[in-house]
Amino acid sequence: MTALRVLHVDDEPDIREVVEISLGLDPLFSTRNCASGQEALGVAADWMPDIILLDVMMPVMDGATTFAHLRENPLTAGIPVVFMTARAQSRELDLFRSLGAAGVIPKPFDPMTLAASVRAHIEPPDNRPGVMRNEFLLRVDRDLAALAGHWFALENGTAAPASLAAIRQIAHGLAGAGGIFGFGEISDAAATLEEAVILEGDGSGTVAEIGSALDRMLACAETRGSHQKTAERVYE
Repeated sequence: MTALRVLHVDDEPDIREVVEISLGLDPLFSTRNCASGQEALGVAADWMPDIILLDVMMPVMDGATTFAHLRENPLTAGIPVVFMTARAQSRELDLFRSLGAAGVIPKPFDPMTLAASVRAHIEPPDNRPGVMRNEFLLRVDRDLAALAGHWFALENGTAAPASLAAIRQIAHGLAGAGGIFGFGEISDAAATLEEAVILEGDGSGTVAEIGSALDRMLACAETRGSHQKTAERVYE
């Protein structure tokens, strides 16, 4: 996994050392330190960190001024900046946020949890429903390929009981999961396929009906783009 670059800016050498040690607890952090805002402007443009930790009270160029210069440079304008300050009163916090800061880490900070605090400002919250939905679509691809293989075996008269059992199992799984992730058409097609296999097994259905249900199931793959849009609306 690629290292996350953290640029820390503070005029106090002791604080720079503590921050470097604290961030070193996360093996995926690569940290560089700057002793002034002026130095930080050059390093940020050259090194392109993933996030900048910026002290507020610094001589010559304070944190707010440094932040303004970072935003003026197209190379650094999009880098998230988190202020680190002992002035963590609500008025100051509102000011930092109004400037466009990604957040504020109060001083004194807990060295054992600093890395986690910084990472929280870098990584967006996990969109787990969206991730699971995408994983389900990948599963659909795999299952449709498997269904096509079982149908080929069934048409050729080889391993018919095993093929029917496999088709039913796959269809049952897709019928249950499809609706959960907003893919109602896939769920309905899978349920129809499962029912066709059940009917064929008790003598009231035919293999041809299984084939028709399977054709509908496979057609879902061709219109998956519309399924994706429907699911996105469900999770908005």
